[in-house]
Amino acid sequence: MASDHPTCDDRTGGRAPADDRVRAVLDAARAGFDSAMDFHHLRASRDEVALEYVVGEQHLQPYGIVHGGVHCGAIESVCSIGAALDAISRGQSAVGLENHTSFVRAVRAGTTVTVTARPLTRGRRSQVWEASAVDAGGRLVATGRVRLLCLDPGTELAGQTVPDQRRRER
Repeated sequence: MASDHPTCDDRTGGRAPADDRVRAVLDAARAGFDSAMDFHHLRASRDEVALEYVVGEQHLQPYGIVHGGVHCGAIESVCSIGAALDAISRGQSAVGLENHTSFVRAVRAGTTVTVTARPLTRGRRSQVWEASAVDAGGRLVATGRVRLLCLDPGTELAGQTVPDQRRRER
């Protein structure tokens, strides 16, 4: 089924987000943790967000499998992007409050992992998103649920004032 939601593919420089708000949120995500972990955003809308990464040395713990924190971080990334895309129309930002991630199957270097998130509930003040990570064979690798807080413009966060996200999209 075709979607009218903006999509992106940051690996090839091909399709770009059709909406400036999507572009702004993804650019911010790429500047930090997502870039360090070499996450590539596949799709992003307020209804679904997906990324993928190929497991590399930077993802591994001493036993040669993906570190659980990578799964937690990937799940938080897709859930946070989706929540931000929903909150931005109100000028809000979204930050994670809880991340409950379960590790289902160990994966090693060279494995492609795709992480997809969808909302369970979206309120004006909080949202809950659920994500699953699968390997190239479609086998479940990890699953998680993230609760996020929607912050109004002017709220103080870690010593700085949260800007109005509607003004940042231009």
